[in-house]
Amino acid sequence: MDLKGKKIVLGLSGGVACYKAADLCRQLVKEGAIVQAVMTEAATHFIGTVTMQALSGRTVYTDQWDGRIPNNMAHIDLTRDADAILIAPCSADMLSKLAHGATDDLLSTLCLARPNHVPLLAAPAMNVEMWDKPATQRNVAQLREDGVCILGPAAGSQACGETGMGRMLEPHELLDELVASFQPKVLAGKRVLITAGPTYEAIDPVRGLTNLSSGKMGYAIARAAREAGAEVTLVSGPTSLATPHGVRRTDVQSAQQMLDAVMAAVPGQHVFIGVAAVADWRVENTSAQKIKKDEQGVPELKFVPNPDILATVAGDVSLGGWPYCVGFAAESENLIEYGAVKREKKGVPLLVGNIGHHTFGQDENAIVLFDESGHTVLPQAPKLILARQLVSEIAKRLERRSLLA
Repeated sequence: MDLKGKKIVLGLSGGVACYKAADLCRQLVKEGAIVQAVMTEAATHFIGTVTMQALSGRTVYTDQWDGRIPNNMAHIDLTRDADAILIAPCSADMLSKLAHGATDDLLSTLCLARPNHVPLLAAPAMNVEMWDKPATQRNVAQLREDGVCILGPAAGSQACGETGMGRMLEPHELLDELVASFQPKVLAGKRVLITAGPTYEAIDPVRGLTNLSSGKMGYAIARAAREAGAEVTLVSGPTSLATPHGVRRTDVQSAQQMLDAVMAAVPGQHVFIGVAAVADWRVENTSAQKIKKDEQGVPELKFVPNPDILATVAGDVSLGGWPYCVGFAAESENLIEYGAVKREKKGVPLLVGNIGHHTFGQDENAIVLFDESGHTVLPQAPKLILARQLVSEIAKRLERRSLLA
């Protein structure tokens, strides 16, 4: 669990999105975090302190003069051992207080009094008209300049009946953002393009050829790269996975569609990671209508090779030596031998190998990194853990490449 043992001060200011904060608190505790809820007086009009106390298992504080703190300095004591402060929901009023250093309640005061090493994250939640006002946007710009991490908001229908920007992010998105805030920003300022999932090659309008790839590894790498500070574009074959928060996603089906999407997105990218399990062949003689079993007997399918997406990107001289290309190879045997050969054949500096039938659809994996120096084994672990390790390895290689340039 990424948040195990982390002390999170969860601040609630006034807004109907306080109901989401209850679920967020539950999820944080489930992830092993120690949650200390602090509520403004306005927040208590939307959700009770008893609810937050029951979910966090800790006393909820609302008053900066609370005598339960022996020295009457809740604004000091609550943040000195905190790992982060997350205000969700963060109202327009609270944004203004934070931007101007106002301290007329416990939550705003403890934010100003927090040690410099304690990050402050704020999830805005308000009516669309309030969000759009120049005053709010000035406050948000000031907070960003001051190093406050602004999470959202999202667009959609609002409790007031209007539609637009101002919805607080969902609890699972805020959880992911909080986890990401603790990850090293080793790819800050970089743009990363990733392919993931299987491809689907049509035989007729209702049948096709695909493979067992679930997309989990590619999606984990997309999340890890975004956690590391990169701007991430994900080109995905058919999967049922949710897009990692903050990742731009393009959906495709066939290998040719995937190639087209990659080549459209690849200019200006610093890293390309080809994780998708792309079909090696496609059916040349596809049928425009469903092939009838009883009328035509057993169909004869003619196969032709699909484009090699990784080799195409790696060999495109018009890209000026970028992006840094990373390939994936799923083998059923002789991984060390085949992986080294495949890296040379693809012409890429780094190739990641695994045993396909041991990883497809699973939550864990074990991978081998092949480069010009040989190979390195990353032992079995959850795919997100491996994805973060891989991102770290890529960042090291990018740094070395920059030093040699």
